[in-house]
Amino acid sequence: MSRSDGGSADGSGSDRVPSIARRVVTPFVDRSVAERLLISVAAILLSIAVGFAIVLVSGRVAQCSTAAWTMPVTGLGFCYDPFEVYLVLFNGALGYPFAIGEPGLFDPSWTPFNLSFGLTLSETTLLIFTGLSVAVAFRAGLFNIGTQGQLVVGALATALTVLAAAPFLPEGPVAGAVLIVVGTLAGAVGGGLWGAIPGALKAYADANEVITTIMLNFVAANVAYVLVLEVFRAEGSSVVATRYVPEYAQFLPWLFPQSSDFALLALLVGVGFIAGLYYLVEHTSFGYDLRTSGMQAAAAEYGGVNAKLTTVRAMTLSGAIGGVGGSLWVLMSEGRWMASVPDLGFDGITVSILAGNNPLGVLPAAFLFGLLKGGALEIGFRTDVPTELVGVLRGLIILFVAMPEFFRMFGRYAGIGSSGPGGSGGSESSAANADDDAAVADGGETDA
Repeated sequence: MSRSDGGSADGSGSDRVPSIARRVVTPFVDRSVAERLLISVAAILLSIAVGFAIVLVSGRVAQCSTAAWTMPVTGLGFCYDPFEVYLVLFNGALGYPFAIGEPGLFDPSWTPFNLSFGLTLSETTLLIFTGLSVAVAFRAGLFNIGTQGQLVVGALATALTVLAAAPFLPEGPVAGAVLIVVGTLAGAVGGGLWGAIPGALKAYADANEVITTIMLNFVAANVAYVLVLEVFRAEGSSVVATRYVPEYAQFLPWLFPQSSDFALLALLVGVGFIAGLYYLVEHTSFGYDLRTSGMQAAAAEYGGVNAKLTTVRAMTLSGAIGGVGGSLWVLMSEGRWMASVPDLGFDGITVSILAGNNPLGVLPAAFLFGLLKGGALEIGFRTDVPTELVGVLRGLIILFVAMPEFFRMFGRYAGIGSSGPGGSGGSESSAANADDDAAVADGGETDA
């Protein structure tokens, strides 16, 4: 899915974009980082306002013996308090650091090493890897919907490898470190091989990667389920799951409660992956090949880039990162492979879009997702708001924040904006693009 696919004669593709769509998308293209941040903040505020109205309507329709909130002036009673919902959503995900209604703003007894914040950071850590997985493929002009399947395969490979290798090593911290490294590598290999399949099909059979990755998600989930059910299921287990990996071979929570399923070391590993991937994509020859293939495949290939090999490599790397996410799910959160794998891979798509497919933006995007998921759990525990309504509020925030970035990405790939034929910066941008293409043809490197 490169920019040149289905485009116009100049490769921009803008000639096929309806004028109405162009008018909608253009304001989101070619914005600075500060402007995009401002748009995201405005989108969050707008989503909260819309969600506020939805909570009010739901609270008016629902039946309850005592009103949770009464609207001033009108005296209308509502079963759900929208102020409480949002306070619990954001404050609860952090472990209630703000003492609402108390003399002071902050709770002096609050500590960051609490259960609620641990759950939020656990979700953040896992979403870092799935977000990075999707972002790598996006930068190569590929849409990897198969991160979920790659995560499932990587998680199973990790669990089986650690269980198989543990008897050969003496119990202890050294053996635990070795098993964690070996298990993570097994997850990366498993996820990478699963990602290489649609990459090869795209490169050498021109198969649409969206279709093949979606199909492989189902294949991965069902094959893994049958393998565990028939061969690797823990003896006496009431669910389809492997045996637990040894406790010394898991990421330890350290400062956080055991039940938070969060290890600070795992988050640091995720941050390391962000830095390493950013360097790989932006400052290496492989990253240059990947970026140019995603932006101008024809020019990149003319300049000597092996487009087919780059496609396979990009999907393999994408799958490997997704597989590492599966490894952390086993070694940090669950301690074993279970059939009920959460939809982390699909959430990674939205995380990548929120991040603008930039590895550095994956961390705040993943944290926003983790914050919303952690806050949703708190709402379920502390209020009478139905879980379905909580899901609507989460979805609204994600939708409103993601759509501007989605429009920006679509506009750039379609050649809309100041760099496109119909943009305001026509001649200057066209000249810059011509210089870039010439540099690609000469084998030089430009900033993509």
